[in-house]
Amino acid sequence: MNDVRTVVWAMCGSFCTFSKVLPRMEELCRKGTRVLPAMSFNAAGLDTRFGRAADWKENLEKITGEVPIDTLQGAEPLGPANMADAMIIAPCTGTTLAKLACGISDTPVTLGAKSMLRSGKPIILAVSTNDGLSASFQNLAALLNRKNYYLVPFAQDDYLKKPSSLQSDFSLIGDTLECAMRGRQLGPVLNS
Repeated sequence: MNDVRTVVWAMCGSFCTFSKVLPRMEELCRKGTRVLPAMSFNAAGLDTRFGRAADWKENLEKITGEVPIDTLQGAEPLGPANMADAMIIAPCTGTTLAKLACGISDTPVTLGAKSMLRSGKPIILAVSTNDGLSASFQNLAALLNRKNYYLVPFAQDDYLKKPSSLQSDFSLIGDTLECAMRGRQLGPVLNS
């Protein structure tokens, strides 16, 4: 990574993708980037068939050496205290897309994004949502047109069984971050 020393990596409740994004987080850490993990209330508090919340938190701390931010109080100072150079939201759910598009900041992830935007820092979104080509599409489009938001390239992840579902190519998170730090969107945004 060129100029990035510290990034916030926020995880939302697309639990089925946690095991896909954690290796990308490890990769950033191995390259010398300090990663401050953050979690939405659901990601930090719900046990699912994909794992226990406590285990995910423990994994994040093991990977990054940092205790995950999972409160509003922990997320609020990210921007004003200049704690990071950028924020990655991976996975970013349809709910989080909607909240960001509407300016709702009622979770550690959305308040963290608002806090970072206050300081003009880039927000990198790696979407994972079953309604990306239906209800969430308008929010995705709105954020793509807003300053300081960057999308990790995405595609339909199962067009036959889930025709509206979208998922970012998580292997492109690092490249998207690098481009975002230069004020550019990695393309093409839509992959096949």
